[in-house]
Amino acid sequence: MKKLALTLIVVVSFTVAGFAQVTGGDYKAGIGLRLGGGYYDVVAASLKVFPRVQSAFEFNLGVRPYGGYGRYNNGWTNVSASASYQHHFPIGNIEGFKWFVGGGLTMFNTFSKYDDYRGFGIGVFPAGGVEYKFPRIPLAVSADLRPTISVVKPYDYYDGFYVGNFGIAARYTFR
Repeated sequence: MKKLALTLIVVVSFTVAGFAQVTGGDYKAGIGLRLGGGYYDVVAASLKVFPRVQSAFEFNLGVRPYGGYGRYNNGWTNVSASASYQHHFPIGNIEGFKWFVGGGLTMFNTFSKYDDYRGFGIGVFPAGGVEYKFPRIPLAVSADLRPTISVVKPYDYYDGFYVGNFGIAARYTFR
């Protein structure tokens, strides 16, 4: 597990450093945190890279713990990974303010001591939102909506469709 974590950190560092060397646009890469209302993650590490000025890829690695309630102790934990493509458009003449649309894929695994709650799932989602990159500091904030359709679901949670996957993110940016 430690080797996997170290390898992931090294790969992400080199990816961010590689994109940081390219100039143009508001920023080339950002790393930070996404807080969301999705049933597969509520907190996620977030990496966003811009291979072109208007095109971005966002990668999230998230978790959602649920402790259960009452005497039943029916808790579970979701661990998820998602990737999405986003196309950005400027909003008016405000520097650094953009809206975006796109879509992506999420994979998640639910861990529980109960069979009814555990298993592997895959979902697809359209994505839309807004982002603001502060002009004088290396910070970008965004808000997005990702209604998710479960293609493979571990159990019948939300009947395979969840519209309330809203998130906010803050990322340290690199030029």
